[in-house]
Amino acid sequence: MKKIISCLLTVLMVCSLFSACSGGTSETDTENSNEKISIVCTIFPQYDWAKQILGDLADDVELTLLLDSGVDLHNYQPTSEDIVKVSKCDLFIYVGGESDEWVDDTLAQATNENMVTINLLDTLGSDAKEEETVEGMEIEEEEEEDADGEAEYDEHVWLSLKNAEILCSEIADKIAEIDSDNAEAYSENASQYISSLSELEAEYQNVVDNAATTTLLFADRFPFRYLADDYGLSYYAAFSGCSAETEASFETIKFLAEKVDELDLKYVMTLEDSDCDIANTVISSTENQNQEILSMNSMQSITATDIENSANYLDIMEENFETLKTALS
Repeated sequence: MKKIISCLLTVLMVCSLFSACSGGTSETDTENSNEKISIVCTIFPQYDWAKQILGDLADDVELTLLLDSGVDLHNYQPTSEDIVKVSKCDLFIYVGGESDEWVDDTLAQATNENMVTINLLDTLGSDAKEEETVEGMEIEEEEEEDADGEAEYDEHVWLSLKNAEILCSEIADKIAEIDSDNAEAYSENASQYISSLSELEAEYQNVVDNAATTTLLFADRFPFRYLADDYGLSYYAAFSGCSAETEASFETIKFLAEKVDELDLKYVMTLEDSDCDIANTVISSTENQNQEILSMNSMQSITATDIENSANYLDIMEENFETLKTALS
């Protein structure tokens, strides 16, 4: 289950922070704040999309990634320093789901009255999908209690290349709105990048069109619902994409193992950095016990070191493509 961040804690943090900073801004601080456009992103895909759209002008922009320590979106809680960065930035890009409950209070206290924001879920509009539970998937107690409550949306919008094209276009428009002098360059960079996304999306579609199977089985969380829906793939998984569970019940293991046998699947899937314990248990519970484990990268644990080593969204989605091609063969 996603971590529900305390709004009260955020309010107190914001209020105390800006009370401490209310002594005024020096002339030097004002000059420094005007030197570069400031863009703050909560997660890696947003950060890399903005970087690609900025292109050669990236050095003229202060581009910040908040979640750069390997902590994923569902477990993140902003520090006072993070709140300051958001408060002062020119463009703030965030997902907008339950994990971002802290954002509204932070924006209400923002010191930059001209700040532009992009809420990814709002940008997608009717294309945003509600969370779902498929057959065999474990349901957390809190999810059962909230079953009749307000709809919660699947936050993993970045794992759809079709979504990425829409979101990159929006990011390019907003950056150009802030820096109109370089609007043409941003538009051109975005067009070239979106073209690359579209080409890769076509490769995904071609593989699915010629697949031997169109069912994925994840002995893990499943954050790829948007990707699966893009290509009409079905799936089974131990947990939903935002689940906090790490141990599967006997019933879940048994269900997944029986599905592997029933569908004659050759592969059991996991996420990046998985210890594969559940996957190995599922495999050992099948009839043949000879399935291979494949991993797909949800980009929820990208670190600053990964970025220094040239990690980027398009390359990771290309790696996921190669993995998917094998899984569907």
